[in-house]
Amino acid sequence: MNKFAERLKELRIEKGLTQKQLADELQISQAIISLYEKNVRTPTIDVVITLCTFFKVSADYLIGLED
Repeated sequence: MNKFAERLKELRIEKGLTQKQLADELQISQAIISLYEKNVRTPTIDVVITLCTFFKVSADYLIGLED
């Protein structure tokens, strides 16, 4: 699993959210969240920014460039 997929799943679980709940919060489909977490699909930069804002983390952290 790549760092982005791993970190996204960790952050979602830490917040106590299901994939569906996160998808609803971000106004995207649950299937997309699942594909991100399985490292099947790569998010656009806009989605990365949205995720960083939602989870209050840096893009560098989310994509695995920093701890």
